[in-house]
Amino acid sequence: MKIGLWAPAQARRTLPLLALALAASFETLADNGASRFDLPPQALAATLEQLAKSTGTKLIYADAVVQGLSAEALRGQFTIGQALEKVLSKNGLQYETVGDGMIAIKKAPPPKPKAVNDDSIFELGAVTVSDNEQNGKLTSKDIATSVDIMYADKIADQNVLTAYDLFHRMPGVQVTQFGQGITTGKMSFRGFNGEGRVNAVKLLIDGIPSNTNSGDTYFVDSLFPLDIESIEVVRGTNDARYGLHSFAGNISMNTTTGGNYVKGRVGYGSFNTHDIQSGLGYEKDGFSQNYQISYRASEGYRDHSDTDKNSFSGKWFYTPDDQKYKIGLIARWSEAGAQEPGYMTYQEQLLNQTQTFARNATDGGKRTVGQVSTHLDVNLSQTLFWSSKVYGTLFDDQRYVTYGPGAIQQERDRDEIQYGAMTSLTYHPVVSWLDDFSLETGFDFQQQENKYLRYLTDSRVRRSTGLRNDEKWDFLNYGGYIQAVIKPFKWLKLTPGYRADIIDGSFFNHRAGSTYGAYPLNDYGTISQPKIGAVITPIEGYSLYGNWGRTFQVGLGQATFILNSSQKNIGPSLNDGWEVGIKLKPVDWAEGRVAYWAQDASNEISRNLASVDSTMIGATKRQGVDIEIKVYPTDKVGVWAAYSLQEAKVTNPPAVSSAMQYVAGNQVVNTPNYLFSAGIDYQILPQLRSSLWTSGQGDYFVDQANVRGKYGEYALLNLDLGYQVTKEVEVQFQAKNLADVRREYVWYDESFGATAQPFFSPGDGIAFYGAVNVKFDY
Repeated sequence: MKIGLWAPAQARRTLPLLALALAASFETLADNGASRFDLPPQALAATLEQLAKSTGTKLIYADAVVQGLSAEALRGQFTIGQALEKVLSKNGLQYETVGDGMIAIKKAPPPKPKAVNDDSIFELGAVTVSDNEQNGKLTSKDIATSVDIMYADKIADQNVLTAYDLFHRMPGVQVTQFGQGITTGKMSFRGFNGEGRVNAVKLLIDGIPSNTNSGDTYFVDSLFPLDIESIEVVRGTNDARYGLHSFAGNISMNTTTGGNYVKGRVGYGSFNTHDIQSGLGYEKDGFSQNYQISYRASEGYRDHSDTDKNSFSGKWFYTPDDQKYKIGLIARWSEAGAQEPGYMTYQEQLLNQTQTFARNATDGGKRTVGQVSTHLDVNLSQTLFWSSKVYGTLFDDQRYVTYGPGAIQQERDRDEIQYGAMTSLTYHPVVSWLDDFSLETGFDFQQQENKYLRYLTDSRVRRSTGLRNDEKWDFLNYGGYIQAVIKPFKWLKLTPGYRADIIDGSFFNHRAGSTYGAYPLNDYGTISQPKIGAVITPIEGYSLYGNWGRTFQVGLGQATFILNSSQKNIGPSLNDGWEVGIKLKPVDWAEGRVAYWAQDASNEISRNLASVDSTMIGATKRQGVDIEIKVYPTDKVGVWAAYSLQEAKVTNPPAVSSAMQYVAGNQVVNTPNYLFSAGIDYQILPQLRSSLWTSGQGDYFVDQANVRGKYGEYALLNLDLGYQVTKEVEVQFQAKNLADVRREYVWYDESFGATAQPFFSPGDGIAFYGAVNVKFDY
């Protein structure tokens, strides 16, 4: 038996008093204050002896327990408990307070049998465990639906104009790139329009709702890749946690929280693109601080397409030693400005894809987004967990745009302020006759104050009679849900849920000549949304899953309200969807997932892009197949691929009043019939990694009548290289669109009448980027 050195007399008197004050928990007995250590790699016995001596702690252990074991270097400031955890856990040992300030070192019990892998999750990159996943709240991994997660190692080295571009790697996600200044792109999936006519994806940033009133996801402007920890895509109608904008599913983008580090990235590449990203994390005594400041600018692929963007965020969290609660504040701010090269006609883009025109000489815009949120997680008991968030967001967007030859320039100003709260209570008891059981109930609300101004302008000068829109409306959504996860047996998981939402608000039109006063809201009533899902795992590594659920859509902007006496009351569009799939992981190095899904919307409504009007589409049907595989037979080589076949058709449109409207059987515009992404990751040398990957989509109809042709098909080839110069420094190289594929975004708007025609916005050609990434952990 060996006993570590006793503490000095003063410390011996202090320790029992401190332990009594901290309620005698074993962790707080061990964690009697933080000390700074600088111990080299050495025998474990030597490290334990030095820990005992420097902290005045009595350590008790048998020689045989530590014989032949070694400890890694221990540098930094830790409590004795944290230090012991670091040096013991990798050796299969644990510590335990055994009374009156003594800590015993002993072998850890054998690990529990591996839990049945009963999920439908597909992951890309090195799996990380977010601090947010340590609490008791249900996450996307608990929902029996198709979930894709991409981690930081597939994100941080990407050279992107905005965070939209990161979704090219995500399975089954369509990225529509407008290439028009601050209006850069959108992401969508499950056969929903990629232009924003029907915004069907709810965006959450660190758990905070981040859509504009129209459902647009412009708040991704505030994120830079270096600060993103993970991206989660939940597809389908089975997630009861969210209502508004979650028509097809939701996307969660989570940023770095906690840790002690300094990191930065400096990059330069084609089109005079340059960026600087930086991050700082400091954590001590339960208090963590995280900061990021980033800047990016580019002259763009086309003429007159200069852009610049900056972003700042700060995160402050505190967790006491007993970890009974966690409280925090997150604030982020971003400003962006850009020129717009404008849209081209078919003939113009054939001549020169990089040109711009005199009609677009003053087109461009600026955008400001801000977000602040408070977070509180409380462990009320071992089985009861409470989580709450309160937030406010700001969106200020000013854009000057000329849509084509002969069109008049427009100024469009959007000003939105949102504030809201989310709260949930999760109960996770031990039920003797169930393998596992969780029940969560939650409530959330969001209040919006929205303004929209639109003018006709000449070179950014408003015409005296140019006012076209002067609107102000408030919008309120509140709802609640209950979600259960029930495992009667190890091989069966059931996820029944229910959600209900209510919409309220009023609309004021301040344009001269209009009828002033509050316009009534469409009678949406209480929007009921039942859900059910199940996962069956008859054999470890083989899971069958299925789900059914309902989501909803309401009108955007003006379309939320009844603006004249002749207008009919428009109820919500109810989206009923179901999915069946199989997740396969026969061995640790290979997995795959196949899912068939279908969704029927009862009363879909579409926004016209060149105006503020909306068009009723009517009933629609979407269906498709998603296939994903990932094979990593060795540490050096890995292959991944995803393919989504999808179809979106109108089944019962309103009475046709124009030759340019949908008729039954027509495809919904801007929805390609397939999407794909795939790649080969190869570790060429221990210091040199590579990834050759591709992404693309099929073509799509651009007009509602489906007679103006199909456009948009492309396949891009990209190469990523990274050389680890030292543990802290990596040099990176990226080649995008290696084959210099010609591609474009194409749109068509029936509201142009007799002059309507397809308009083109070419995508970037071949481009090369280099960067240096630096990260120091301390």
